Amino acid sequence: MDAVQREEECIMRKPTLIVLLGGIAAMMVAMGIGRFAFTPILPIMMEHHLFSATGAGYLASSNYLGYLLGAFVLTLVQVKNRSMLLFVGLIISIATTWGMGEFHSLELWLLLRFLSGLASAVVFVIASSMIMDRVTSMQAGIFYGGVGAGVFLTGISVPLLAHNGAWIDIWKGLGLISLILGLVSWYGLGGIQKGAKLVSTTNNPTSPAIRRILICLTIAYGLEGLGYIVTGTYLVAYAKSVSSIPNIASLSWMLVGIAAAPSCVIWSMLSSQWGKKWMLTVAMLLQSIGIALPVVSPSKASIFVGAILFGATFMGITMLFVAYAKDIYPQNNRRIIGLLTTSFGLGQIIGPLIAGHLISGNGSYLTALIGAALIVFLGAMSLPLGIGSADRQRLKIAR
Repeated sequence: MDAVQREEECIMRKPTLIVLLGGIAAMMVAMGIGRFAFTPILPIMMEHHLFSATGAGYLASSNYLGYLLGAFVLTLVQVKNRSMLLFVGLIISIATTWGMGEFHSLELWLLLRFLSGLASAVVFVIASSMIMDRVTSMQAGIFYGGVGAGVFLTGISVPLLAHNGAWIDIWKGLGLISLILGLVSWYGLGGIQKGAKLVSTTNNPTSPAIRRILICLTIAYGLEGLGYIVTGTYLVAYAKSVSSIPNIASLSWMLVGIAAAPSCVIWSMLSSQWGKKWMLTVAMLLQSIGIALPVVSPSKASIFVGAILFGATFMGITMLFVAYAKDIYPQNNRRIIGLLTTSFGLGQIIGPLIAGHLISGNGSYLTALIGAALIVFLGAMSLPLGIGSADRQRLKIAR
């Protein structure tokens, strides 16, 4: 019996609830905290003049470069021991979150954010492949809701941990929270193997209809990554520039998390009724509105509405893309998830770099956020126009 079979038997012996809770905890550690905690802490660090908006863009892009690299590598190799790789990803995510408060150098922060992004991609792809092998589509929605739960947790934790604006305490406090959640994740998803072996994968022949769908999904997901991450990086900093409400940065980020937590379940239900292609289109259209609204009509209300629309869509969109890929490549979902995540990660690198220079150059968030909204809108339109009848052809072939 090889390592993959032993791992699968180990996972299958565990109750679904335990596996699901382990997956949720993994998403909270690597994505909700490791990847997105930077957003609500960003304005506090900028208030201490630790870096400019351009520097913030470099830090964000460094994180997404790591995310891109991790996802890309996972498209080229077959993982023989997913549990051990997941464990390494969790450890790196926890360590880099703590390390952001331990070191006080932009160069070291760039390295830590890069490693954090690398770990995020590993945990996301590996945990997704493990969970998607085991759960129903509704349970998958609950699993991806772990990112929203992590975002909500950071929104609550940041003001509680910030004693007199001490950004160091925030990072270290979140590092300890990540450690606790990491133990929960390992209990739910951990296997019994030692070591990990990587071997090259081979391509499976596919029909033209499936290839067309995959190309369209890859392009659209890349555009989503490019557009959404501008809001994901600068939302709370913009909110603080518009309103003087105490802790509005954390409050707006909490709204993102509250909206995100149940969103995947809701989008899963809607997609079962109307189809993933159309629900992806609707979700991305709503997200583009949520990105543009706060700068088109600056007010506290528009910021809150924008935060809710952003939270209600960003993880639902990811879940729908992954589920769509699983539908067309059921036998090799990890590799396809890695391919989509690579395209997404490439967009994420470009977005903050451009946005950071635009914001630093003219002192306004208007151009950056409107541009991001247009990019997401373009991605939404590319799905029905690009896929066209290919989805119907795929379903006919499947039958």
